[in-house]
Amino acid sequence: MRGGSRVRFCRTLAVLASMLLVPLIGPGAIADASGWHPPRRECECATPSIDRLQHWIASGEGTTVPPTGSLLVREGGGYAAKVAFLKAEWHVVVVWLGNQFEAQADLTKSAGFWMTYSATDDLYVQLRPASHWSGGDKWLTKVPSTGGKLVKKFFSFAPDAWTTLPELGKPTYSFVSALAEARGLVFVGKTPNKLDFRGLAIDRYQPPCR
Repeated sequence: MRGGSRVRFCRTLAVLASMLLVPLIGPGAIADASGWHPPRRECECATPSIDRLQHWIASGEGTTVPPTGSLLVREGGGYAAKVAFLKAEWHVVVVWLGNQFEAQADLTKSAGFWMTYSATDDLYVQLRPASHWSGGDKWLTKVPSTGGKLVKKFFSFAPDAWTTLPELGKPTYSFVSALAEARGLVFVGKTPNKLDFRGLAIDRYQPPCR
């Protein structure tokens, strides 16, 4: 299948699946391992990616392995993003939703995202908007430990599913406004952790390959 045809095929599948699934689960529901997920082999980018997300980055904040740069490694027929948090300090991992820093996405019509991952301890994921990218004072939701087992979990974009941490500060903007100009998902954790990401599929949004 040629590149342009493959992208149109993937987009059609994603839209159809979202239309079928969202009315069933509702904005605050949890999808299990049988939930929607785009076909990986047909939909990935020409360069390494996970669900068309090409930039999984260790930011250099906190002691991590790798310390900086891409987390993507070959795993079977695709890729995984793997990182270890080593100390009792804040660690930061960044995923650019538009596959370049300057890009942003309007996720106001999205119910949330499905993530396939393993974690040995709890952590958080922040939704960072383009207009308020820097700093720790962001809306976030808990990413629970899986005990090191690979699981698939739905994370809702319902505003009441997102909160703040006093230690990091409270944002001056609403969560809904952040959805409208989402630049990245940023994973943060303050404890030693071993993380392995295999999927991150966002309802009603397909990242552009760069």
